[in-house]
Amino acid sequence: MTETTGGEARADLTFIGTATTLLHLGPFTLLTDPNFLHRGQHAYLGRGLTARRVTEPAISIDELPPLDAVVLSHLHGDHFDRVARRGLNRDAPIVTTTHAAGRLRRYGFSTVGLDTWQEHALERNGHRLTVQSLPGVHAYGVLGKLLPPVMGSLLRWTDNGQVRRTLYHTGDTLTGPHLREIRERHPSIDVAVVHLGGTRVLGAVVTLDGKGGLELLEAVEPGYAVPVHYDDYTRFRSPLSDFLSAVAGTRWNSRIRVVERGQTVSLD
Repeated sequence: MTETTGGEARADLTFIGTATTLLHLGPFTLLTDPNFLHRGQHAYLGRGLTARRVTEPAISIDELPPLDAVVLSHLHGDHFDRVARRGLNRDAPIVTTTHAAGRLRRYGFSTVGLDTWQEHALERNGHRLTVQSLPGVHAYGVLGKLLPPVMGSLLRWTDNGQVRRTLYHTGDTLTGPHLREIRERHPSIDVAVVHLGGTRVLGAVVTLDGKGGLELLEAVEPGYAVPVHYDDYTRFRSPLSDFLSAVAGTRWNSRIRVVERGQTVSLD
């Protein structure tokens, strides 16, 4: 049985807000998509676009424990903000897209830039954690060329060669054939951390809404899902209730683990 109180068998997720989570997988501690702006502050999305935060992060950046790595899906202000740029420890590598890695290296961060399907590994005392870059599509058409490249991530924790957990961190992706390819390559994903929100940029939806979240689950077939990234910014137009309504009455209804900001959910 996996412990959730510490030790090398620990596996859990703490939801901080937006797509920011603190993950414990065995002896490894990771942070995803660090966003620590406060309510009322604006995230910069590039090309003159901004979004106003309407929630508070559950903890401040100086309350973070020591990190083994940061996993960053893409370089947007609601996923890596100016607070993170100033306050994150430079020792922990940021595993991200090659686009974001190049930018963040200029600020003195240690970065690992991954192309799709490439992976980076951490090892400790017989435990191994791999972060593999998975395909993601932030937008289609012309807008897709204007937005920064995005990746999903497959986190696999093994203990002396035995797989203990696999976690799919979707990143800001829409649905499409790439999800079926993820399923073909990784048919036994334990949990998906799903970015929702139905985010709108220039009138186009660039993250999953409730229906899209259900379509992702049907395509990838994880054991269960933890929804994030759904009510923190003014550009998020599809609340968590849309997703819960979409899965109601389906086989996924009992396989959703909702975690409030500041709460921790076991990854058993």
